[in-house]
Amino acid sequence: MSSTPRQDPFSPGGISFTPVSPSLIPVRLISAALGLLPLLLAGVVLGLVVHRTLWALAGLALVVFAWLLWLVPRQVRALGYAEAADDLLIRRGIMFKTMSIVPYGRMQFVDVHQGPLDRLFGISQVQLHTAAATTDAVLPGLPAAESARLRDRLTARGEARLAGL
Repeated sequence: MSSTPRQDPFSPGGISFTPVSPSLIPVRLISAALGLLPLLLAGVVLGLVVHRTLWALAGLALVVFAWLLWLVPRQVRALGYAEAADDLLIRRGIMFKTMSIVPYGRMQFVDVHQGPLDRLFGISQVQLHTAAATTDAVLPGLPAAESARLRDRLTARGEARLAGL
């Protein structure tokens, strides 16, 4: 047996991850509630009009929302990003973890998105586009000022890396 310490592939040495804003939690929960509302209403109406066993649809919507009340805060706390010297690292996931590493020189453009709920809670989403569509990365739940700073910084770093090609 080797006595070498096992390194976590999702926590590279010397890199500190910045968490996303906790304001992403209510945004995701409100979005989920709006998505489950038709199922809840259908269960109530069908339970009243057709047969009372159809109340199970409303119960299903409430169970799913209760599960999301537990899951979403954990998912948001697992989101983070780090700016390394040559790459942007994005980490997400609880059970199924993912780390995306996007080299600054491979970025073609950076988008910032903000929907109505995002605007209400003062957050936005940064999306990085590369030449390969499968390597695009999304970073949701950033404070609006941080999104603007990150967009400008990533754009400048990407242009500096491309200048050397």
